[in-house]
Amino acid sequence: MARRLLSIWFPRLASDTSLRTRPLEGPFALTHRSGNADHLHCLNTAASAKGLTRGMALADARAICPDLATRPADLAREAAALASLRRWAGRYAPMVATDGVDGLMADISGVPHLFGGESDLRDDLQARLERAGLHAASAIAGTRGAAHALARHGGGIIADGRLAEGIGHLPVTALRVDHDTAEALARVGLSRIVDLVHLPRAPLARRFGPGLVLRLDQALGAQSEPVAAEPDAPHFGVRMTLPEPIGLQSDVMAGLARLLDRLCAKLAEHRMGARRVRLELRRVDRGTAQVEIGLARPMRDPARIAALFAKGVDEIDSGFGIDGLRLTAPVTEALAPEQIGGGPAIRHDDALADLLSSVGNRIGFDRVLRFLPATSLIPERSFLLAPAAYSTAEPIPYRAGSKRPITLFPPEPVTAASGTPPASFRWRRMRFTTLRATGPERITPEWWFDDPAWRSGLRDYWRIETQEGPRLWLFVTPQAQGWNGPQDANWYVQGEFA
Repeated sequence: MARRLLSIWFPRLASDTSLRTRPLEGPFALTHRSGNADHLHCLNTAASAKGLTRGMALADARAICPDLATRPADLAREAAALASLRRWAGRYAPMVATDGVDGLMADISGVPHLFGGESDLRDDLQARLERAGLHAASAIAGTRGAAHALARHGGGIIADGRLAEGIGHLPVTALRVDHDTAEALARVGLSRIVDLVHLPRAPLARRFGPGLVLRLDQALGAQSEPVAAEPDAPHFGVRMTLPEPIGLQSDVMAGLARLLDRLCAKLAEHRMGARRVRLELRRVDRGTAQVEIGLARPMRDPARIAALFAKGVDEIDSGFGIDGLRLTAPVTEALAPEQIGGGPAIRHDDALADLLSSVGNRIGFDRVLRFLPATSLIPERSFLLAPAAYSTAEPIPYRAGSKRPITLFPPEPVTAASGTPPASFRWRRMRFTTLRATGPERITPEWWFDDPAWRSGLRDYWRIETQEGPRLWLFVTPQAQGWNGPQDANWYVQGEFA
């Protein structure tokens, strides 16, 4: 069986995609910023008719065509459109690969007879793309290089065994050589492919490089060039169509349980875990309802995920009934295989993750915070607050003699009696008597931060157990003591121990 390849070129893919959602009349172009100026990225037919070209500076284009309408280019959206077209082109070939950023290459060997021949296959392709509002050119040939070249120079079909005649009239730039090589060939009068076909390969390689000879031989079939289709990214979605409409919460949850078993099996197959799961319900009146949950950590346990859907499913208006369910995991993360029922530690982690998921779905995952240690001895800067769902718990590093209170607040002045530490003091209109004191722990301000609260200098911290019960964290600024010694020192309370 002769090898046959189909090349599809989309010269205006980005602009066609943009105009499909937001149509405009007249000249239109997408712009892309390069360096310090905007340049034309993709143009529609009307803009090209005005003499504008891709890569032209936007300022020059405005001077030529003042009524040019522009939008910023979205390269990610353009790549997604090409990926969608690659999946769609699977109707014509079992193997379809991308060919640059604006083309596709399909191996249609043994397929054309299903459409009535190569010409009918190509006509069907062109008609469908035209109805979709996409400009496209296509070509069929026995090699990838020949199909690529012909598609970008008018399109057509090259019969088997007639590659040299089919692409001989094309310029040498159609061989996918760089601009400098094409200019060097033109300077010696070799402007078309037919001028190169019968020349000896060794002199060509010495003068113009081995790349030219490789591309020429690939186009003529002397060198093989495979079509390697990229594997599709796994799609984590399952659906169910019901023979009879349902409306009870228990029925919806039963259908959800079946879908979750299939979805989690697919996640386990790819060693992934879901971070968000979306349930879409289709009503018989063609309306839709949606319930979406977030997960505090990657998960693929059907029972634990189903429990988080109960509240949202209970609030759904089923109307005249629900006849279809679709379950997807739009956000996933890698999750290695794990042992089931691995002991109290694992069960504790699961319970904590379920708690964070439940609370996060109610009030927002960004509002459920945890403390993380920070590399600072200053009490106010010794911890960080981070969303618990997007961070990992870290143990607080132990420092000998630096026990910290469970409650920390801005320093509050106290009226202290004489002594270090004071034998008694007044705080918040209450008098306390010191029963036991531990300290001092001296903390020096960080000189690279200008913190107004620490401009008084050194602090000596004491852990005070009072006769009245509270265990407080007091500090004194020794350099601020008066002429009479410690009795005039400035004492403050900054925390309370459990």
